[in-house]
Amino acid sequence: MRVVLQRVSSASVSVDSVLVGSSNRGILILFGAGEGDTEADCLWMAEKCANLRIFEDESGKMNLSTKEIGGDALVVSQFTLYGDCSKGRRPSFSAAEKPDRANELYLFFVNALKTHIDRVETGIFQAMMQVSLVNDGPVTLILER
Repeated sequence: MRVVLQRVSSASVSVDSVLVGSSNRGILILFGAGEGDTEADCLWMAEKCANLRIFEDESGKMNLSTKEIGGDALVVSQFTLYGDCSKGRRPSFSAAEKPDRANELYLFFVNALKTHIDRVETGIFQAMMQVSLVNDGPVTLILER
């Protein structure tokens, strides 16, 4: 399982020019499921994303989590996180989980994240999406399990 987590001032995702999800201050999570990923991986990742201390406290140190600041989360599925570019010029996506199972894990992850963060919105699985964001910092982290 791989996620790219970005601290954002705001983020949104649209499909066919229609807004389908948005967030204010919080995190944007690009979520990718790999072959063999499990629900246990989703639970670990959801807890990690919600509780990473990436927001500044009153001293200016990254000491507060999304959960602690009451921040939002926007989760967008992105199988291309499993793109292997080591050979040739076209990425191979053979390590990405099959779509049906990947969608199950994506939904499980979103629901697990909702146990930690009050406002969680999403994109649409397998849709061609346009993601907009204001990366705050910028702070961008890659997490793997």
